[in-house]
Amino acid sequence: MCGLAGEFRFDGRPVDMGALDRTTHHMTQRGPDSAGLWSHGPIGFGHRRLKIMDLAEASGQPMVDAELGLSMIFNGAIYNYPELRAELEGLGYRFFSGGDTEVLLKGYHAWGEKLLPRLNGMFALAIWERDGKRLFLARDRLGIKPLYLSRTKQRLRFASSLTAILQGGDVDTSLDPVALNHYMSFHAVVPAPRTILKGVQKLPPAHWMRVEADGSEQTGCWWDLPYGTHDDEKDLTFDEWQDRVLDALRTSVKRRNLAAVDVGVLLSGGVDSSLLVGLLREAGAEKLQTFSIGFADVGGEAGNEFKYSDLIAEHFGTDHHQLMIPEQEILSELPFAFKAMNEPMVSHDNIAFFLLSREVSKHCKVVQSGQGADEIFAGYHWYPKVDQASDPVRAYQEAFMDRSFDEYRQTVMPEWAKEDYAGQFIRDHFAQPGANSGLDKALRLDTTVMLVDDPVKRVDNMTMAWGLEARVPFLDHEVVELAARVPGRFKLPDEGKYVLKEASRKVIPAAVIDRPKGYFPVPGLKYLEGSTLEWVREALTSERARARGLFNPEYVDKLLSDPKSHITPLRGSKLWQLAVLCLWLDAHDL
Repeated sequence: MCGLAGEFRFDGRPVDMGALDRTTHHMTQRGPDSAGLWSHGPIGFGHRRLKIMDLAEASGQPMVDAELGLSMIFNGAIYNYPELRAELEGLGYRFFSGGDTEVLLKGYHAWGEKLLPRLNGMFALAIWERDGKRLFLARDRLGIKPLYLSRTKQRLRFASSLTAILQGGDVDTSLDPVALNHYMSFHAVVPAPRTILKGVQKLPPAHWMRVEADGSEQTGCWWDLPYGTHDDEKDLTFDEWQDRVLDALRTSVKRRNLAAVDVGVLLSGGVDSSLLVGLLREAGAEKLQTFSIGFADVGGEAGNEFKYSDLIAEHFGTDHHQLMIPEQEILSELPFAFKAMNEPMVSHDNIAFFLLSREVSKHCKVVQSGQGADEIFAGYHWYPKVDQASDPVRAYQEAFMDRSFDEYRQTVMPEWAKEDYAGQFIRDHFAQPGANSGLDKALRLDTTVMLVDDPVKRVDNMTMAWGLEARVPFLDHEVVELAARVPGRFKLPDEGKYVLKEASRKVIPAAVIDRPKGYFPVPGLKYLEGSTLEWVREALTSERARARGLFNPEYVDKLLSDPKSHITPLRGSKLWQLAVLCLWLDAHDL
């Protein structure tokens, strides 16, 4: 797990090594163990390294193989690299290091972009072809690892962090009106290739890009996610589906325990993270550390689930760490959490992951986390509504979107209210082939878009802010593909994730499975009281905020007068959503 950066010049000028150095240095927390800069003619690479898979200096980056004429930088982890290495050795390749980076380098030489479907892991990578003067970029199937791009006629810059790219200068930092509509309507999800800033894009998940010396480019999508049971699976019983799900997760968890350092678990107390603990123990993991976080209750709403995380920790005998955060600490740490965000994100989980990662990083460098289970196994409350609806698109929008387009027009100033871009994006996505039922169309949208630019991005941003690598076993592509084939009737019962819950009974205590569905926000951010509300008020009414001309002052005043009455369908604060954008822009001097 690392941070990568690069610049490719199209104008005959040398790489701006000062800009590349600033970009790379900005990502020190992503890779605190070592750094490297390299350039050759029109190309320059920068890298920050977090040593996980192979601790030896030979696996440092940028990695150059003069014999093959290839150089590369890479962020992520390839879990099946030992098998790929053996295959490459059989083809005659010789290795000078022991980690996964060189396997990618030589694998690209052997197979080109056809290497990508062979990989099991999370990654963003850049490979320079010396003789062809060509750059190859790629991102993993589910966008677990980020890759941001900034392009002009003269050059292409890229990095693991949007805010790192800004350090190089020469970037259009004005807001993208299409992205703003997505942010305000689609629960802060801005689908690739857009970001909230006009001058920065992101390579979409499961895509590659090849850039030539003259700046021309070619892109391709190398993986998609079809839904529906295969012909040879139509007669499988519910018990047989359970066995397949559990077997796939066993393999995924075991793969993600591959490291030269200890691996812990972020334990919320829900089924997903509890199952990871059980499967790690089953796989023989020793000295297993688990970590939970909680916040003060507000208005009778619980701010923690320690009862259940403690139960799992005791049952499996883990070295458990419990972190309780008072409201004042939330407020004092929020500015740092905003600095850690590559893009503005509204979920209360951001500060939770930020503070939890701070604690975890004191004890280990790698954790497994349960993100993705709700999206692939239908664990959210809107899936039954979509499944039963005569108009699945409308049902999805009413359950998930933070505001209608009519309300959006009341929220922003007139010049920002052009079209219902987010609503049209959802309608277009539902209309794509590859999923037949309304349920499968919603699951596909959430798995390939929402998951990428909300929970997955949140985990990457907040763990990497503390040099912590997070691995997500539910997003092993084999698990995701299997889940897409499980019939909806085996997912939806019992408030969703039925097949996963029933399979989990073979591993974890029933008390965790049969509990009420967990949802604990950071109550102080949901209800916005006291000093937190005053901080939000200042962010939205400051001279700087007014000068941006984003939000209708009358609408802002209405939210400020009664924050508790303006909650989104996903139980978030509409006021907090506006404040997050302003606070993120302030944090990055935009």
